[in-house]
Amino acid sequence: MLALPDRVVDTPLSDRCMVGVVATVAARRGCEQLGISYVTGTVRGPAGKQEAVEFLIDSGAMYSLLPEPVWQAIGLVADREMDFSLADGTKVTRSVSECHLTLPQGAAHTPVILGKPGDDQPLLGVVALENLGLVFDPFRRVLHPMRALLI
Repeated sequence: MLALPDRVVDTPLSDRCMVGVVATVAARRGCEQLGISYVTGTVRGPAGKQEAVEFLIDSGAMYSLLPEPVWQAIGLVADREMDFSLADGTKVTRSVSECHLTLPQGAAHTPVILGKPGDDQPLLGVVALENLGLVFDPFRRVLHPMRALLI
């Protein structure tokens, strides 16, 4: 049985892997062969300010992450604080807000993690993908519409 640490550390997420990310740091080192995929989108804040963002698609992360310069530029403010577990078991605390996200495949409102200094890589998590009605195919490295069920 693996014991996870109970400590909460204040470290940039770019220094560690979010759960499900092969490695944000590896992406910066040119490891495209690891199946790392990106999508360009636009985020919009409550006052209508918007920014273009290139997201790393992270099918293991629940929420998307916006770097500090992006979320500040569009005028987001924290709604709440949440603890997140990283792939190495470390826990970090980050503020969470909501924004409007537009991708080539559609647009939706979604929660986002407000990155701290050092959280440089925008991440696109599964909640945003589900809100958009999309799933990520890791074999073909593409986003496509999900098969929605009404049960």
